[in-house]
Amino acid sequence: MVLPHLPARQLICWCCVCRTFWHILAVMRRSCMKLGLVMALLVALPFRAPAPLIYRPGEGWTYEMPGNKGDWRKLRAKDQLDVAQEAFDQKKYRLALKAAQRVIAIWPLSDYPHKAQYIAGRCYEARKKDEKAFDAYQTLLEKYAKYATPEETKDVQHRQYVIALRFLHGEWRKLWGRIPFFPSMELTSEMFAKIVRYGPYGELGPPSQMNIGAAREKQKEYPLAVQAYELAADRYSEQPTVAVEALYKAALAYNKQARRAEYDQSVAGQAISAFTDFMALYPNDPRGGEAQRMIGQLKAVEARGNFKVAQYYEKQKQWPGALVYYNEVLIKNPSSPLAGQARQRIEVLAKRTSRTAPPAQPK
Repeated sequence: MVLPHLPARQLICWCCVCRTFWHILAVMRRSCMKLGLVMALLVALPFRAPAPLIYRPGEGWTYEMPGNKGDWRKLRAKDQLDVAQEAFDQKKYRLALKAAQRVIAIWPLSDYPHKAQYIAGRCYEARKKDEKAFDAYQTLLEKYAKYATPEETKDVQHRQYVIALRFLHGEWRKLWGRIPFFPSMELTSEMFAKIVRYGPYGELGPPSQMNIGAAREKQKEYPLAVQAYELAADRYSEQPTVAVEALYKAALAYNKQARRAEYDQSVAGQAISAFTDFMALYPNDPRGGEAQRMIGQLKAVEARGNFKVAQYYEKQKQWPGALVYYNEVLIKNPSSPLAGQARQRIEVLAKRTSRTAPPAQPK
């Protein structure tokens, strides 16, 4: 290296800079060598290290308790299922779930996945993870039903129904299977709908269809509740006990909706029609008197709604529209206390419309 012609002091500084530069390069070279050595040692170590989280090809990540020898893992599907069943019987639900899931993942074409899926559902249910339990049972019915016996299928459906009932009665759903997050009637109605779709005319079909309506009522989604009850009344018309209950509850749902829909009097009319149909189809039902009382209340609601609509049109100086709705009060409920007021307003508006009407043109 040829140094430029510099004074002695500058020459010394230049040498210091060069020496520092070469020192840095040497340190970096040693660091790279150490890093390479560490990487080589890591690669040379066995793939499976004693750690809580272990990755196995074809299985993914699994959690192993410290000190666990991993002897729960078997080489045959039947042996693995036996491990799952034994762990479940001993109430070791985490181990049972892990062993059952391994049967499903490693031996999906064997004769045992449906049994393993059932154990998985039971484990979730035992650990109070009802939503996951319901989904596990649903997977069994949709994917492995042909392998299950009729008794096993019936048991799974009953377990699903009981889970859905718990949600209907207020059990909180859990976000990500862990965090409680209020009851969900939307989830509940979906659960009962799945039960109905799998067996609409089975033992659990009618009560599940009725419970869809009950869940929608708790949501205050009364039109959806009416749809659910009316579907039950139509589909199970040959089962009088179900049909009469469905028709009566549809009328009750209409009644609740009518009391909320102040200006939509068609709903009150639908509720009156529903109660009238109920009384006509089932005249001996002991709830006939209650239905008649509700019809009277609905007529009063209908009259009040028509009267308010008429008042609105009158304020807007739309006299013909106001006259129509005041007349509806008289026609629909002539004994209503509002009928007298409606009659007075009709007389006033009739005079007003006659004064404002244009004179007739001679022919």
